Amino acid sequence: MADDALFEFLHMEIVAHVYKEQATWEDIDKERVTCVSTLELMGFRVGQGLIERFTKDCPTFKDDLDIMKFLCKDLWSTIFKKQIDNLRTNHQGTYVLQDNTFALLTQFSSGKQYLEEAPKYLAFSCGLIRGALSNLGLESVVTAEVSLMPSCKFQVVIQKL
Repeated sequence: MADDALFEFLHMEIVAHVYKEQATWEDIDKERVTCVSTLELMGFRVGQGLIERFTKDCPTFKDDLDIMKFLCKDLWSTIFKKQIDNLRTNHQGTYVLQDNTFALLTQFSSGKQYLEEAPKYLAFSCGLIRGALSNLGLESVVTAEVSLMPSCKFQVVIQKL
């Protein structure tokens, strides 16, 4: 329980620090893109490292769906202490991961009051997913969407090479 609170607090402080360091009042949109990119790259590196550690003794995965199931069950449980609530796919390389009580958004009140702030708190997690998939051989584009706090959906589009 204490480690969950520490992780959430650390995440909030990292986001605040990145936004404070990049703060320039000249171009707010450019600042937002730069900060989100910085947080996403941090998450990417963490995702690469975590998946390398978690899969060192695992048998190889047979397909993309197998990898996504591992990510939704095992990796998510290790990081956020719960599995993804819903995994959907169109069987053509697009996956939607839904977490109805996403840990990094639960500190905000429920509802639509803080929807504008949500993207900066999801960038690290998008990078985490993308980094994990990258280390498993899947290049992807990961986006997040929040329509009602603390629920969020991550859309993963696997890039076919």
